[in-house]
Amino acid sequence: MKSNILTGSIIAAYALLNTISFAQEVNLDPIVVGADFREQNLSKTTNSVTVIGEDEIYDKATQSFIEALQSAPNVNFTAGASKAKYIQIRGIGERSQFGTTMNPSVGVILDGIDLSQSPLGMTLFDVKQIEVLRGPQGTTFGANALAGMVIAQSNQPTSEASGHAEITVGNYNTKAFGAAVGGTIIEDTLLGRVSVYKNSSDGYMDNSYLGREDTNGIDELSVKGALKWLVSDNHTIDFNLLHADIDNGYDAFTLDNSWDSHSDMPGRDTQLTDAFSVKSTYQVNESMHLVTAISHSVTDSLYSYDEDWSYVGEFDASLYPYQGFDSYARDKKQTDFDIRLVSDEAGKLLDGTTAWTVGAYYKDYSENLTQNTLDYVDPSIYNLFTHDYNTISKAIYAQTDSDLTDKLVFTLGVRAESWEVEYDDSNAFKQNTDENLFGGKIGLSYEAQSNVLYYTTLSKGYKPGGVNAGNEVPVADRVYQTETLWNLDVGVNSNYFDNTLINRFNLFYGKRQDQQVKPYLELEKSFTSYFDNAAKGSYYGLESELDYYPLETLHLYTKLGLLHAEFDEYTPEMTGRAPAQSPAYQYNVGFDYDFIENWRFRTNVIGMGSYYFSDTHDSKSDPYALLNSSLEYLHGDFTVILWGRNLTDTEYEVRGFYFGNNPANGYESEVYTQKGTPLTAGVTLSYDF
Repeated sequence: MKSNILTGSIIAAYALLNTISFAQEVNLDPIVVGADFREQNLSKTTNSVTVIGEDEIYDKATQSFIEALQSAPNVNFTAGASKAKYIQIRGIGERSQFGTTMNPSVGVILDGIDLSQSPLGMTLFDVKQIEVLRGPQGTTFGANALAGMVIAQSNQPTSEASGHAEITVGNYNTKAFGAAVGGTIIEDTLLGRVSVYKNSSDGYMDNSYLGREDTNGIDELSVKGALKWLVSDNHTIDFNLLHADIDNGYDAFTLDNSWDSHSDMPGRDTQLTDAFSVKSTYQVNESMHLVTAISHSVTDSLYSYDEDWSYVGEFDASLYPYQGFDSYARDKKQTDFDIRLVSDEAGKLLDGTTAWTVGAYYKDYSENLTQNTLDYVDPSIYNLFTHDYNTISKAIYAQTDSDLTDKLVFTLGVRAESWEVEYDDSNAFKQNTDENLFGGKIGLSYEAQSNVLYYTTLSKGYKPGGVNAGNEVPVADRVYQTETLWNLDVGVNSNYFDNTLINRFNLFYGKRQDQQVKPYLELEKSFTSYFDNAAKGSYYGLESELDYYPLETLHLYTKLGLLHAEFDEYTPEMTGRAPAQSPAYQYNVGFDYDFIENWRFRTNVIGMGSYYFSDTHDSKSDPYALLNSSLEYLHGDFTVILWGRNLTDTEYEVRGFYFGNNPANGYESEVYTQKGTPLTAGVTLSYDF
C-alpha cells in the first residue's frame, strides 16, 4: 500500500513538473559530479546518479558505508558478515563470498583507490561526497561496473587551515572518535590533510553460551592522508594514502533466528588494507590536458564462522549433532594504471563542436586463498584448501561529445578490454580463461531550457567470467561465462521556481545475456555455492528524486526506486521469477527543518519491498520501513547531534539461507536469517575550526 501511494505521488509530481512552462530562470545546482571523464554539475549529468553529501550522514559509527548507500533508489545490500559488504544495483550484485574468487558487479572507489574487492575498509568519516551511478559504466570503468559504480571522495586539502574533530557514544557500548586537519604545508606549493577514525561497538548479538555480548562486535581504525602538490601553474599531483584495520567479530546466525547465539567458536571478519593513489593532471597546452593515475593496494582478510551455530553438548548424540567451523584467509594485491588525454575548449574537433577523450588502462590483481574447514568426521583436524588467482586487464577507450546544435549533444563511447586469468588450486585444478571484452555507450542529451535537460543513453556493460573453486562443484560448472548487459536509460533533470523544486527522473530497461547467478548445492551438513549462467534475464523500472525547498528553513525530499526483474531463460523453476535481491520498490522520504536559532531536526523513512534471498530457493524477506531521526544544535564551531536509527526497532533481514542445520528437527530445511541493525541511538559532539 505504501509503495502504491508513493508511486502515485511521484508520477503526479512528475506530470505536474512537465506541464509547467512558465518556470523561472534558475542557477545551476552547486553539486559537482566527478565520476565521468569531465566534472559537471549534477543537473547536467546524463546518468542515473545519486549524490550523498557529508551533511546527510550523521551516524558514522553504527551505520556502515555500504548500508548508507541504501538511501539511493534501487540500491540494496547484503550482509552475511559482521557488516554489510555486498552491493546490488537494480537487482544485480553479489551476496556473499566463500571459496570462489568474485568479480564484483558494482565497483567501489575511494579517493582513486579501487576497493571493489575489499569494501569492509570503507568508513564514512571525513567523506565529502558519495556518487552512486546506476547502470553499466563500461566506457569509463570497464569490468566490475556491470550494474554501476560507487565513487567516494574524502575531503581534500585546501590552502586554508581547517580541521574537524568528533566523538560519539551510543547504545551497545558504541564509542567512536575522529579527527581531521589540513592546510598549507609549503606556501603555493604543497597542501595536506590527514584524518584518523577509531570506532568500536559490542554489536547486537548476545552469546549466552560464552556469556559475552561482543562476539559480533565492531573494532575499526581508518587513517587517510592526502597531499596536493602544485608543481607548476599547469601541473598538479594529488597523493592519497589509506590504512584500514578492521577487526570485527562474526557471530550473526542462530538456529531460532534470534539475537541469542549459542556458538562455541565465534568467527572473525577482519581486513587490513594499506593503499595509495597518485593522480597527475598536466595541462599539455590550451587544447588538452593529460591525466595519469596509479593506485596500489595490499589487503589481508579473514572471514570465519561457526557452521553449526551451537556448542558441543547442546544436543543429544542420538540427534547426530556435528561440529563445524570454516575459515577463509585471503591475501589480495592490486595495481591500477590509467592514462588519458582529455580535450579542452580550444581542442574540440569538427569546428569546435566535439570534445574528446582517449585513454589506456592496465590492472594487475592477485588473490591467494587459504581455507581451513573443520572435518565433520574427525573434529580434531582441519581440511586445507588453497588457490591462487591472478588477472591481468588491459584496455583502451575513447569518448566523444558532439554539439549537434546549441542544445543537442551526441555522445559516443567505446572500450575494448583484454582479460587474462590464471587459476591454480590445491586440488590440482588449473584453468586459464582469457577473453576480449567490449563495452560502450551512445547517447543524446537535449537542453530544452536552461533548467530542463532531457537525455537518453544506450550502454553496454560486461562482467568477466571465472573459475569456481572446490571439487564439489559439477565439472560442467567449474568455469562460468562472461555476462553482458544492454541498458537503456531515458531521463529528465529539471529545476523550477528559483531552484526551490528540483527533479531527477529516470526510466530504464535492460537485457542480460549469460546472466551470472549464484545457486548452491546442499551437501551433508554443509553447502557449496558457485557461479552459474542463466541464458537470459531482463529488468525495467524507474528512479525518481524530488527535492523541494518551500522555505529557507525547510527541505522536503522523496527518493523512489521501482524495479521489475526476472529470469527470461533459466531452469524451469526459475524462469519468469525475479532474481535474488530485487525488491519491487524502495523509497526514502523525509525532511530537514531549521527551527528557532541554531537548531535543526532531520527525519526520514527508508522502506523496501520483499525480495528473494537466493536463486536456488523461494524464501523471501519481509518488506520493512525504518524510521531515522536526529536533533542538531550548532553553537559557534561546536555541533551536538542526538541521533537514532530504526527508532521503531523494526526487525528486518539482511541475509537469508534455506537449508538444514538443526539436529532438533532432523536437519529439515528451513529459513535462517541474519537480522538488520536494531534501534541504535547516540550523541555526537563535533568541533570545526
